Amino acid sequence: MTRHFLNLSDAGGDAIAAMLGDALDRKAARQGWPKGRPDSDAPLAGHVLAMIFEKSSTRTRFSFEMAMTQLGGSVIVADAGSMQLGRGESVADTARVLSAYVDAIMLRTDDHAKIEVMAHHAGVPVINALTDLSHPCQIVADLLTIVDHGKALPGLQFAWLGDGNNVLNSIVEAAGLMKFDVRIGCPEGYDPDERFIAQARAGGADISIHRDADEAAAGADVIVTDTWISMGQRGGDAKLAVMMPFQVDAALMARARPEALFLHCLPAHRGEEVTADVIDGPQSVIFDEAENRLHAQKSILRWVFGQL
Repeated sequence: MTRHFLNLSDAGGDAIAAMLGDALDRKAARQGWPKGRPDSDAPLAGHVLAMIFEKSSTRTRFSFEMAMTQLGGSVIVADAGSMQLGRGESVADTARVLSAYVDAIMLRTDDHAKIEVMAHHAGVPVINALTDLSHPCQIVADLLTIVDHGKALPGLQFAWLGDGNNVLNSIVEAAGLMKFDVRIGCPEGYDPDERFIAQARAGGADISIHRDADEAAAGADVIVTDTWISMGQRGGDAKLAVMMPFQVDAALMARARPEALFLHCLPAHRGEEVTADVIDGPQSVIFDEAENRLHAQKSILRWVFGQL
C-alpha cells in the first residue's frame, strides 16, 4: 500500500516517534561532515523526488533537496507555472504522468483538496509540503527541535499565540498523537479547524481556546507563533490590528516557564507577531528549528518509502 504523508495522522504517533528517533540519530552521525556528502548507508540511492511549488519557499525547498542529496537520491524541481499544470492540465493527470517518472511527489500548494486528488491518482507516495489546511512537515521539525532540547513530548504545555492557521492545525493534530496539550490564544473568528480540535481531544489532548494572551501563555513549556498574514492573504492592516494583543513579547514570555522554548516556523516579521528581543533572545530556538527541517524531511522520506 502506498504511504502518503498529507497529515500527521497518515503516519500516526508511533511512526512520528520513529521519525524523531531516526532524525536525531542521523543528525548526530553527520556532525562535521560536508553538507552534500551522502549518509553512510545512502538509503534512498537511485530514488527521485519530484518537488512542485505553487507557493514560494525557502526552508521547504532547500531542506527537501538537501534531504534527498544526503539520503543518496535526487530531485526534480518545478513551479506550477513552468508545468502544464499551470496551463490547465488536471492534478489527476499530472499525478498519473509523474508517477511513471519519479519515486515520490512533494507538493506545496494552496487548496488542500489538490493534494488529496494528487494522492488519490498517484502511484507513488505524495508528501504535503504545505497547504491552506495543514503543514505536517513543519511540525515534525518542531517536535524534533523540542526533543533535541531535552523535553519529552507527553504532558508538555504548548501555547499558541495568533492566527488559527495551517501550522496550528497540525500542532493540534500532533497533540492528540503525541499526548501533549495546547492552549490557543487567538482573537474570536480566528480559531483553528474544529476537525483537528475534535480529533486531538479524542486522542486525550487538552485543547483550549483563550481570548486573553496572558492566560494562554501562563506556565507554558513551549510558546509558538507564526506570521499573521499568510502568503496570498489580503486585508492585512485590519487583521494586524486584531492580532496585536497576541504579540509575543518579553512580558508574555515571562508568563511561561523560565525554561520555555520559543518556536516560529519563519519567515518572521519582527515587531508584528513577535518582538525582536524574543525572536533573537536566549529562549528562541528558531534557527535550530529551521535546521531541523532538513533532518525531519529525511525521516519523513524514509517513512513514505517504508524504511521506518
